Amino acid sequence: MRYPISFLMATLLFISSCQNGTKRSRSDEDTSKENVEQSSNKVDEFADISVLRYKIPDWDKLSLNDKKLVYYLTQAGLSGRDIIWDQNYKHNLKIRTALESIYKNYEGDRSSSDWEAFETYTKRVWFANGIHHHYSMDKMKPEFSKEYLNELLTTTDTGLSKEATDVLFNDQDAKKVNLDKSKGLLKGSATNFYGDDVTADEVEDFYAAKQQPDPDKPISFGLNSKLVKENGKLVEKKWKLNGMYHNAIQEIIKWLEKAVEVAENEKQAKALKLLIDYYKTGDLQTWDKYNVAWVEATEGEIDYINSFIEVYNDPLGYRGSYETIVEIKDFDMSQKMNVLQENVQWFEDNSTIADSHKKENVVGVSYKTVNVAGEAGDASPATPIGVNLPNSSWIRKEHGSKSVSLGNIIRAYERSGSSGRLEEFAHDSTEIALHKKYSAKADKLHTALHEVVGHASGQLNKGVGTTKETLKSYASTLEEGRADLVGLYFLMDKKLEDIGLTDNAKKLGMAAYDDYIRNALLTQLVRIDLGKDIEEAHMRNRQWVSAWVYEKGKEDGVIKKVTQDGKTYYDIQDYEKLRALFGELLRETQRIKSEGDYEAARDLVENYGVKVDQELHKEVLKRNEQFKSKPYSGFVNPVLVPVKDNSGKITDIKVEQPQSFVDQMLNYADKYSFLTQ
Repeated sequence: MRYPISFLMATLLFISSCQNGTKRSRSDEDTSKENVEQSSNKVDEFADISVLRYKIPDWDKLSLNDKKLVYYLTQAGLSGRDIIWDQNYKHNLKIRTALESIYKNYEGDRSSSDWEAFETYTKRVWFANGIHHHYSMDKMKPEFSKEYLNELLTTTDTGLSKEATDVLFNDQDAKKVNLDKSKGLLKGSATNFYGDDVTADEVEDFYAAKQQPDPDKPISFGLNSKLVKENGKLVEKKWKLNGMYHNAIQEIIKWLEKAVEVAENEKQAKALKLLIDYYKTGDLQTWDKYNVAWVEATEGEIDYINSFIEVYNDPLGYRGSYETIVEIKDFDMSQKMNVLQENVQWFEDNSTIADSHKKENVVGVSYKTVNVAGEAGDASPATPIGVNLPNSSWIRKEHGSKSVSLGNIIRAYERSGSSGRLEEFAHDSTEIALHKKYSAKADKLHTALHEVVGHASGQLNKGVGTTKETLKSYASTLEEGRADLVGLYFLMDKKLEDIGLTDNAKKLGMAAYDDYIRNALLTQLVRIDLGKDIEEAHMRNRQWVSAWVYEKGKEDGVIKKVTQDGKTYYDIQDYEKLRALFGELLRETQRIKSEGDYEAARDLVENYGVKVDQELHKEVLKRNEQFKSKPYSGFVNPVLVPVKDNSGKITDIKVEQPQSFVDQMLNYADKYSFLTQ
């Protein structure tokens, strides 16, 4: 699971990324500390995007061996960069190649409004890894004409098929991921995970007919393949060496093999070797063996995420998007947060979920704060701030999981913010004061509780299939909401005081509840075009959680909807009763997951998480017009540059920052375009 920018990171900046995050999304209020250093952190701005930079703390304290390991892992990640582009849409790589050719070779007027529109569109496509918006999933149409594009293509001697050219301007393939069943989950989605003639029913039947080698340890059917029809029969085209994406995977393997040579310990080397075997064979049982080995490799300073992982981009929840994150442990912060890991069983035992749904022994939850050294695929440029993996329920139950908070990414977001939105959307001065004193800490604790306790909590009833089989298109938003609810319930618990994580759990929880409700029912609406439903899984989960507790608490006046001077606010009247409602909803959400109750999941999400009050939406957009910061942000990656002696041996690796977003994207195109050659 990817934890996107958490609900309380709304206090810092409007921005995009559990994938997920995305993976990948950031909550929506913009109220960070005053006097932050903004300009040095910002690389570029265009459309609704702000591009930032992040630093790698204490790089020079790493040994040469560890620097090499980080370098090889980042090169492996970037080598697969083309994969996410092709997964996102079938024409993406052709379109990107054409746009880059024009950008590099056009010698005409680069000061015209048409060129400026072309440049902005190209940057938007780079940022989104394709022609669909990274967050809304809507196709981004150019603000220049088809005639101008054809002129640019001709002038620069750049080829682009008529079909790919037309799709930029027409209404075809308008949504990358469509979750409205009435439009067809596959027919209405532009993702390139299935053949054009494959239907959702055929996919469900195809996997329902497959036999699990071990029903108690189900493998993730469909995770690493495209499903197409050949001679009228469904066939999986595996993403592996000598299979689909061969050229990119060959490069990934090359760098992973180098990483094995400088692994910090035997367990880390074992996991890397299994990952290589998985890329070579495409065998999903090897993928599970790798995940077990990866979870158990907890020593050393370097860690990583690599492969086809999160299924948010598949409307049916089978296929994993390619992503990589390379991490260096932040030992100081990790030590401070270990207390949650040590007490995870207490949280499980004292949860509101039914006893039959609790785990008797929550195994091996590992929580670390890390510093990112490089990202690629679905994690870049828009990144999560936290990740909990693996996603397999049985591995999590028997072997545990790893939860990480991306510390330097969070700090970079904090430095980029500006103030104002809190005062606009908060109900009163008490709410603002609570926020300013407690929200920063509450944010970090909610992220930790969500990841360490939330995703590790609960178990499926015996014989119940995986959530992608039972809850289908609602699985992702239900899981993210369930983990949010775990965090929300415990944020007001005195246990947090007892274990030294806060001096006042009640006020910490009050600040957290204010921010969550305000964001879910008001400020996140600025990310949606007027008249649209909520589509993104994390936005949906925030709304269905908040709308449900608001409705259920109406009779007791738990949350009041207040109108003052034509402006709407949500004012929490009874925080203890709200906490009880969060606990009640947590119990029901876990029941839905444990029992695989599809109808209840559908009703919960569709009734509370999808539709938007259009008058309220219009009001929020109007109130937000005064704020000029961009709704979404992402990052360029630091550049790792090997220093070599006369014999070609690496003697050091330096960290440099890219000159611009454009420079990094063009550099990536030159070095890592293994599927477009």
